[in-house]
Amino acid sequence: MTIEPVIQIRGLINRFGRQVVHDGVDLDVMRGEVLALVGGSGTGKSVLMRTILGLNRPHAGTIELLGADVARMDANARAATQTRCGVLFQDGALFSSLSVTENVQAPMREHLRLNQGLMDELAALKISMVGLPPDAGPKRPGELSGGMRKRAGLARALALDPEIVFLDEPTAGLDPIGAAGFDSLIGDLQRSLGLTVVMVTHDLDSLIAICDRIAVLVDKKVRVGTMAEHMEDTHPWIREYFHGPRARAAFGAADRGKG
Repeated sequence: MTIEPVIQIRGLINRFGRQVVHDGVDLDVMRGEVLALVGGSGTGKSVLMRTILGLNRPHAGTIELLGADVARMDANARAATQTRCGVLFQDGALFSSLSVTENVQAPMREHLRLNQGLMDELAALKISMVGLPPDAGPKRPGELSGGMRKRAGLARALALDPEIVFLDEPTAGLDPIGAAGFDSLIGDLQRSLGLTVVMVTHDLDSLIAICDRIAVLVDKKVRVGTMAEHMEDTHPWIREYFHGPRARAAFGAADRGKG
């Protein structure tokens, strides 16, 4: 059985003025995998994600998202593709004036024609799926902890039953227990819903726990491989990232967890 790519990037160049962020990036994301985007500061991890989503227009290159050329989409095609993708931005990026339930319902109101009762049922289901209690629904984002806001943002990202979920630093700002719980949640949802997950992260624990492959942004290009393959890479930044003190601590904790 052949696994198809749901994202295909060829020759991508992103530049801002004279600053070239990406120079000839090639990347395939396969259906059903969890792919992490990692790299040093300024390597354009979030820029790459936004470009895939059509929020940033590249200088050159092509991006196919779910079989459609992102640059050539008209408004209807873009709207249709958006319903097949969910996005969790940093800290949830929720509407502060809306309740959690209303935030989850926002994509439904934009893209679907459903009665209020059905939207209430669906929002309650999504809120439960991400591990939030029912009483979180009526609350505003400001009444939630950081971890709960991220879960609420994830519930909104899942509102339209997407095929692909994009996560921007999903565990940033969480304590180790909260981060591990969020990793487990993403892994469980990916398996149960058959999601493809593209995750911008710097969290080595997340890479170990749930990622199938890792795309490392170095030298304005991408090197893609498994954790084992990156461990053998001799590129200086990759070697320091996967063999430095933080990496040794993360691998040590993972080994202890298996014991």
